[in-house]
Amino acid sequence: MTEPTVRQKASLWLAIVFLLGGALIIEKKYTFAHRSYAASTVQPTAAEGRAQKRAQLVQEVGLNPDQQAQVISVLNQAQAESKAIHAVSDPQLEAVRQKTRDKIRQLLTPDQKPKFEEFIRKLDEERKRIGQ
Repeated sequence: MTEPTVRQKASLWLAIVFLLGGALIIEKKYTFAHRSYAASTVQPTAAEGRAQKRAQLVQEVGLNPDQQAQVISVLNQAQAESKAIHAVSDPQLEAVRQKTRDKIRQLLTPDQKPKFEEFIRKLDEERKRIGQ
């Protein structure tokens, strides 16, 4: 078998580069389109989400009206208990979060600190958006 010429090798490398470039462009377009679609969809509020799940439960399990009332009462009680737990644990979690961030800030250079603060700002916005 003969050795490929320099021209053949160059052509092969050029083809590979163009194929990889095309694949990268396709991936970026897909990612952009997916993010645009995800951003355009309206997310239900927490209350709407709970109502949808309750309706789904009623439908899928086939609860009669009496059972529906009892199940809703049980779920409301659980939600109240969960809120009480969050009232105690959320401040503790926030304290841990802030302590961790302060420790990380001590490790960063002056150039890195603004980037970290921007990262934290985006992270906090995301947490608020999804309701955590």
